[in-house]
Amino acid sequence: MGKALMIQGAGSNVGKSMLVAGLCRIARQRGLRVAPFKPQNMSNNAAVTADGGEIGRAQALQALAAGLDPHTDMNPILLKPETDIGSQVVVQGKRLCSARARDYSALKPKLMVSVLESFERLKAAHDLVIVEGAGSPAEVNLRKNDIANMGFALAGDVPVVLVGDIDRGGVIAQLVGTQTILDPADRDQISGFLINKFRGDPSLFDDGYRLIADKTGWPGFGVLPYFADASKLPAEDALDLPMGQHQGSFKIVCLGLSRIANFDDLDPLAQESDVELIMLRAGEVLPADTDLVIIPGSKSTRGDLAFLRAQGWDHDIFAHVRRGGHVLGICGGYQMLGTLIRDTGGIEGEAGETQGLGLLDIETDMTPDKRVTQVSAVHAPSGEPIAGYEIHIGKSHGADRQRPFAYIDGEAEGANSRDGRIMGSYLHGMFCHDAFRKGFLEGLGGTASGLSYDHVVETTLDDLADHMTQHLDIDAIFDLAR
Repeated sequence: MGKALMIQGAGSNVGKSMLVAGLCRIARQRGLRVAPFKPQNMSNNAAVTADGGEIGRAQALQALAAGLDPHTDMNPILLKPETDIGSQVVVQGKRLCSARARDYSALKPKLMVSVLESFERLKAAHDLVIVEGAGSPAEVNLRKNDIANMGFALAGDVPVVLVGDIDRGGVIAQLVGTQTILDPADRDQISGFLINKFRGDPSLFDDGYRLIADKTGWPGFGVLPYFADASKLPAEDALDLPMGQHQGSFKIVCLGLSRIANFDDLDPLAQESDVELIMLRAGEVLPADTDLVIIPGSKSTRGDLAFLRAQGWDHDIFAHVRRGGHVLGICGGYQMLGTLIRDTGGIEGEAGETQGLGLLDIETDMTPDKRVTQVSAVHAPSGEPIAGYEIHIGKSHGADRQRPFAYIDGEAEGANSRDGRIMGSYLHGMFCHDAFRKGFLEGLGGTASGLSYDHVVETTLDDLADHMTQHLDIDAIFDLAR
């Protein structure tokens, strides 16, 4: 039976996911059989596993760092927000139900059984399991029936390292305050702390570092300088996407939908030096010099189509098309490009139907069956292979399906308009394939840099491991595991 340790944050977005990825890569470099684990994640950016389930995108990256294929046990509970007050609940890769936030707590004792099952399986198969918390244990109002932070740590007897984010300010209060409000049993589960995202000379924080140690009694494991290359790793939060980092000659604009999903489709495009990638936020206008508009995936297709129209983006897109521009819809975005979306069973919300943008001659019927699978495809216009995945409900049909975007096992997938400027596909992850990305960009008048995206990610994980090893007491952190 392997050992485990847990990284929790004194707040949200303190860098827990990146730290776990780095620790997984370090452990792998040391010859350990290591696996990542996150009891509960909330994200619409999901990855598809080989066993046909879905987990958080961060756990897929952590699996890559550990040298493993993603598995549903690595993230047994995935919450996918559908509205402001409710989420789809995915358990060990499969949809269980949709639940309002107020009702979710009642499900947690049942869900803890699945969490511990997955955790014990990972421990049995690996030397070390590195666990990522969710949000913060400081949210003591959510402590009852907790399965994500201290509730899990106590149930699994997993020691905790608490992380503070100095970049946002108030890190002393984050850490000392967290200790102050925790119950004694939870407090005792924390074995130390570290500081993340420091900019400048770390020695300038020596007094603050000692103050935290003195006030809490916890040992410190180091101050980690800001890792600038984090933007080269797949992002789980759309706010972390490296938009506009290149002022390239080819401008791609992605619509920032309210329920945007699987936006890591954009990550390889963000690395292209000749591409300027922009996430259009609510209230912003589509730039007139846009070359390609991407309508991304959505957890609520009809709801986000209404959101799109509320921003006036439908008129912007029509003007873009009249100027000769191109549009790519992926998954939910593909469905929006059609003429009609029917949801007679109320699968994604209130039952009914919504007129689409009418840029593709297709209609979509929402069905209760969810397609979650890894696929190998061939791009129909170019013949380039694509390795990707599908994760969607709904089936699309119509005349433009006779001009498919791709073929999967000889079967048509997606659709193209008659002039080829409007494209739709259910395939996620298509731009990770270097040859396809190059051909796609060049076919639209852009220029590809020739970079190997997989190599960029692997090299960045190695650099992250080196960065953490240089600045943190990794031996002391690993010695905590039990």
